[in-house]
Amino acid sequence: MPRRRGDALYAAIFEATLDELSAVGYAELKMERVANRARASKGSLYRRWSRRAELVADAVRYALPDCPEPPNTGNVRDDILGCLRAAATLLNGPSGEAARGLMAETIRDPDLMEAIRLRFVDPGVELFLTVLRRGSARGEVRASALTPRIASVGPDLLRQYFLVHHSPIPDHVLIEIVDEVILPLVLV
Repeated sequence: MPRRRGDALYAAIFEATLDELSAVGYAELKMERVANRARASKGSLYRRWSRRAELVADAVRYALPDCPEPPNTGNVRDDILGCLRAAATLLNGPSGEAARGLMAETIRDPDLMEAIRLRFVDPGVELFLTVLRRGSARGEVRASALTPRIASVGPDLLRQYFLVHHSPIPDHVLIEIVDEVILPLVLV
């Protein structure tokens, strides 16, 4: 078998990581077993990922579709709701269970929490900040509401609902988050 490099090697490692994660969970995931499953050397994993938390976060990111441009409908309510609906669709799908497991493991593994924050949480907050900035430029959103803390409220409430109530996440919950929490925080 020819030696794989680049994207082919990454794909094999990520697929093996996801398979191993499904089989044994994050707590029991071992780099050696991922390497065996991917038919790669353990060294090839450690050259790219010094910690399993980084590998797992990258593998989950690999499995998710690329983050699209945030909605830009001309109405901040519709744009925020569109962002939450896109996130709920991902959590309601097959990647949702992997995400739930990883979120639970972050309690015991600060390295995993850092990897998840850098790869998923921070980009999500930036996405919501983009929507709020556009709303502010249109005169819908207070300039003082353009903070990472306020931008994180919607995604945080969605994650909380997902962890406590499981999926599917009903649309009425997303509408309540937008209408009862986010809009009163941000509107002019």
